[in-house]
Amino acid sequence: MKNLFVIAGSLVVAFAFNFFLVPYGILSSGISGIAILIGLITPFDIGLMNLLLNLPLLILGYFKLGKMITINTLICVISLSVFLYLLPAIPVTDNILLSTIFGGIIGGFGVGIILKSSGTSGGLDIIAIILSRTSNAPVGLLLTAMNGIIVLISGAAFSWNIALYTLMSIYLTGKMIDTIHTDHIKLTMQIVTSKGELIRKELLESIYRGLTITEGYGGYSQEKKQIIMMVVTRYETAQIKKIVRNHDENAFINIFETVEVDGLFAKN
Repeated sequence: MKNLFVIAGSLVVAFAFNFFLVPYGILSSGISGIAILIGLITPFDIGLMNLLLNLPLLILGYFKLGKMITINTLICVISLSVFLYLLPAIPVTDNILLSTIFGGIIGGFGVGIILKSSGTSGGLDIIAIILSRTSNAPVGLLLTAMNGIIVLISGAAFSWNIALYTLMSIYLTGKMIDTIHTDHIKLTMQIVTSKGELIRKELLESIYRGLTITEGYGGYSQEKKQIIMMVVTRYETAQIKKIVRNHDENAFINIFETVEVDGLFAKN
């Protein structure tokens, strides 16, 4: 089901690019923006460039974000590249300001859908999520900060008017992402299970977090239990619950919001 949302989000992003941003030479954020820039000044296809530029970062994502997120990201990158190739670059409006505003908002909405579905649109999204997991910074804010180089390239290649429109588009995209994607919020998960060792091993292999285990026993059953505590982002909860349920259908999972984290948050 999540794969369908990833594909739908990719279609929304491609729509924003080809109907609002690309016709006016306005770049999007990240690797997609670089792909658009190369496509505008060379004969190379934007969709193909987007795919090729994302491959090294997909490898990084596999080691840092896990298998599930990387697979969804690969689906997104391929879908986005195909949609960019298939959709014509035709402006919806002849007003560049309206194209900038709506292209940024619609593109951010599409990326937000992808992130909510345990995927990324590739490129700098992967780096932003890795940085967000080790800090309290929202993904959209990190993307906006990292995309300053895109604005400079845009100004040098086209004009500083286009660079300013690009900056506006990137800012609106980041704000929309943070409106939809709230996974930088930290949560504490307490997992009470009789399969603690099996769950511990898979969590340490799959999740970029440390964990603490204490011993306990059921108040009614008197059965020995393990209590696993983790501080995670909302982005990771679905994957953790899936891992737990694969080993223990009867596990008790308690999730509550964490106000502040002081200490090592990421796994060494």
